[in-house]
Amino acid sequence: MDLSTTYLGLDLRSPLVASPGPLTGKIDSLRALEAAGIAAVVLPSLFEEQVIHDEMSTSALFDVDQGNPEASSYFPDLQGIESISDRYLRHVEEAKRVLEIPVIASLNGVSADGWERYARLIQDAGADALELNLYRVAADVDTSGSAIEAEQLDLVRAVDEVTYIPLAVKVSPYYTAFGHFAARLVAVGADALVLFNRFYQPDIHPQTRAVVPALELSSPSELRLPLRWLGMLHGRLSADLAATTGIHTGLDAARALLAGADVTMMTSALLRYGPSQVSTVEQALVAWGTEHGYASVAELRGSASQANVADPAAFERANYVQGLIDFANSFQSAQGHGPW
Repeated sequence: MDLSTTYLGLDLRSPLVASPGPLTGKIDSLRALEAAGIAAVVLPSLFEEQVIHDEMSTSALFDVDQGNPEASSYFPDLQGIESISDRYLRHVEEAKRVLEIPVIASLNGVSADGWERYARLIQDAGADALELNLYRVAADVDTSGSAIEAEQLDLVRAVDEVTYIPLAVKVSPYYTAFGHFAARLVAVGADALVLFNRFYQPDIHPQTRAVVPALELSSPSELRLPLRWLGMLHGRLSADLAATTGIHTGLDAARALLAGADVTMMTSALLRYGPSQVSTVEQALVAWGTEHGYASVAELRGSASQANVADPAAFERANYVQGLIDFANSFQSAQGHGPW
């Protein structure tokens, strides 16, 4: 089975891509991923608020150093300190130098100037493409959904205008009319959409009553939401589609490709099982495709999308009712009762 595919105009040996995570943040693990057969890597996001905090902290320390001569001997030469943005750009450069596979950088900004500035710096560092991470919790009760969408569309348009490398946009599913918003993202410059961003939900400690961060690895069941939208958007947008969240096995990758994904992205499975999981997933994907008569990923892609299945309504509301009926019947049978 021919696994080759394209994504963001890049030729890839397979549709298996490592999404942002601890393993793509270190050169040694990037090498291990490439050796295991990963087709491309997406580096962890550079968050603008981290850069701002870092710069403000360094500035405050420098002010103390300059304002208190008696303390100057206790401080290093702050002019030589490497900032978070410097380290990130160096990581992009090093990854490009040691890897033969495409390197995609990731950026999450909070201001229009920040998005544009760091996008240009990342491009200059040699990234093959850029993924814009539109991770935002819309908590302001006075800001409408349309205002948030307009702001994010402006950001994508602005970055597209100041860069020439391919641009992917990673989004959440939390939009009132996601299909319409996806089409508008493509219209303002997105060359690919990554479905979906996975928000980390906070928890409350019952003893201290403190709000604490809670991070859990994904499970294969979380792939169902991306599958639905991959299936409905395939063939309707002039952009590539990437599936992320819930891809752990070769069968998961096959399902995403059947729905219409151009590539499938993994983080949790790689963290749980290590870089060798790449070859495990690839072997299982090839075995499944060969068994079902697919000669290539191109032939497989989108063959079970909404445009190509016998029952297109299965991706929409009609499937909800049937799902409830099927579950109720299986539950009744398990309890020893007849079906509805």
